[in-house]
Amino acid sequence: MPGDPDLADVIEALHSDLAEWMGSNAPPKVFDRFANALHDEFSSVTTAGQVVDRDTLLAGVWSARNAQPGFDIAITDIEEIAQGGGILTVRFTAENRQGELRSRRLVTAVLINTDHGYLWRSVHETTTAPVE
Repeated sequence: MPGDPDLADVIEALHSDLAEWMGSNAPPKVFDRFANALHDEFSSVTTAGQVVDRDTLLAGVWSARNAQPGFDIAITDIEEIAQGGGILTVRFTAENRQGELRSRRLVTAVLINTDHGYLWRSVHETTTAPVE
């Protein structure tokens, strides 16, 4: 990621690549961009409360290529929680969309600012009620 990209751009880029990979017959470079955005020690807490490491997540994402045609992720309500020492903590809402189906998550993420842009270090997701 070049320079100091806008926070919204960083968040949306990762989710755009994930949605493109899961929702289409995307070329491998889309997966590579997603994988390269994750810190080597990345971990995630799923909505089910399971801690998933980088390798496990990437194996699952790799196998999900075009598994949900037309899949999309909308990002809203981005809020910077804290920043210092090269670490940025953010919170945002992510809405998965496929046709009429919708699911929403409140996401808290820790990003590391490197010479090449932000790397995702940790993500914690909580399911929220859909918007009526």
